[in-house]
Amino acid sequence: MGAYLDHNATTPPDPAVREVVADGLAAGWGNPSSVHAWGRRARSRLEEARERVAALAGCAPREVTFTGGATEANNAVLKGFAARDRGARTLLVGATEHPSVLETARYLREQGQPVAEVPADGDGRITPEALRDSLEANQPVGLVSVMWANNETGTLQPIPELAAACAEHGVPLHTDAVQAAGKAPLDFAGSGAAAMSLSAHKIGGPPGVGALVRDARRLPLDPLLHGGGHERERRAGTENLAGIAGFGKAAELARERLAGFPEHARGLRDRLEAGLRESGVAVEVVSEAAERLPNTSCLLLPGVEAETLLMNMDLAGFAVSSGSACASGSLKPSPVLLAMGIPPERARSSLRVSCGWTTSQAELEEFLEVLVPLVRRLQERTTHPA
Repeated sequence: MGAYLDHNATTPPDPAVREVVADGLAAGWGNPSSVHAWGRRARSRLEEARERVAALAGCAPREVTFTGGATEANNAVLKGFAARDRGARTLLVGATEHPSVLETARYLREQGQPVAEVPADGDGRITPEALRDSLEANQPVGLVSVMWANNETGTLQPIPELAAACAEHGVPLHTDAVQAAGKAPLDFAGSGAAAMSLSAHKIGGPPGVGALVRDARRLPLDPLLHGGGHERERRAGTENLAGIAGFGKAAELARERLAGFPEHARGLRDRLEAGLRESGVAVEVVSEAAERLPNTSCLLLPGVEAETLLMNMDLAGFAVSSGSACASGSLKPSPVLLAMGIPPERARSSLRVSCGWTTSQAELEEFLEVLVPLVRRLQERTTHPA
């Protein structure tokens, strides 16, 4: 018994990806910048991976810059903008962004960069109207960053509409699309965004590899790392070729699975939420009224401390979370839920369940069989303490 239901934190590497990474270390270890045969073979692997990632993102291969992860990509955008802007214009970020955006924005504010947050509604949505209000209130604005899909609630943002609102003010939009990749179709070219961040380990690839997709004409940036002329002088440092090759393979597989995975995941998500309601336990589905990722349920379980619930589920063999894995170790309520107006005491009862392409119906049913009596028992203790 047991199942891994924390795919928004990381996904198990696909067997085909492991093979590509191993082969890259064994045979593809040349330096892509070298002109000899080893280097040319390495360059060929690098560009093949770039094409595969570009196909998943819906962009041109030349717009893909490989990074050490999405955190680096997000830092590269925000800090690269600030380095050029020198405090002349405001940086706008969504109130429910990933810590790699919010913490970077806070750092830049401390360095003198004007920063403001675009508020989210009670379902975690950044509406075009809210963005327009923020653009008007914080003029002049130089860059907006709003994630495509939230890692905790699964809320999908209307990126094309937000990009259109930005365009009305001549402002480029960056979107962290880490959670959307492989779970919803991406179309960078048609989205209106000027930059997009991606991560390999969220789609069955290796950790420590990511990409920044960017239209350099619409969003010029100073590089985060200086050194050699790697990645068209956009990101210095010899490329992690084995990891990048694995990223490329994972992107190829994720694109193929888009034909069936969203429907499969949505069925599991809906069964989980319906099963909890049918059981009679007190439960609230966060962002239920919003368009969400098909694999993500963020649940509020009144009277239940998330830490206690997670430990008990872990002992039973089930991996789930109470928020962003990048904020693990914190006993504070989720900043994302607080930004949505959820009171701290309710936010502390949150449980995130995120399925993946390997999750089966049987695993979901086993999960419910363990979760429901545990939640019922914990809620009864709160209602009728000994």
